[in-house]
Amino acid sequence: MSPRRYLWGPLSGLGAVIAIMVFAIDRVHKWAMLGPYDIAGHGRVEVAPFLDLVMVWNRGVSYGLFQQDSDTGRFVLVAVNAAAALALWVWLARVDRRLTAVSIGLVIGGAVGNAVDRAFYGAVADFFHFHAFGWSWYVFNLADVAIVAGVAGLLYESLVDSHKRAPKPD
Repeated sequence: MSPRRYLWGPLSGLGAVIAIMVFAIDRVHKWAMLGPYDIAGHGRVEVAPFLDLVMVWNRGVSYGLFQQDSDTGRFVLVAVNAAAALALWVWLARVDRRLTAVSIGLVIGGAVGNAVDRAFYGAVADFFHFHAFGWSWYVFNLADVAIVAGVAGLLYESLVDSHKRAPKPD
């Protein structure tokens, strides 16, 4: 298999467009929140009874796990993130279903957006805090939303649509 075929498939363009859109939206949102809006200067901003805008720098991975305060730890997480994005890209080159391509594009765009934060700031900028009835969800950003939506699409396709592709019993 040629390197071009290995890295580009029939739906790679769709996945790339989705990834670029997610990345661009995430970067513009983070720029606005950190710059012109200055969320750090505003502190906690109540948007709804269940949603606040806050400023949290996440030095770890999901849910703040594996906190990294050193440059070495930070760049290890960036490298793991880059390797995951590359593996997802290789997978994208092999898919033949639009939902899979869109879902992988969402995950790649969100992962790269968070990796850029980690590389430049040493942590990922998170802003949205859902809470209700004494229950508090973790603080997240738009890249995280894209990653979760992409994973949900992949799970949906693997669990719900898999019966359509499964061989019929004799």
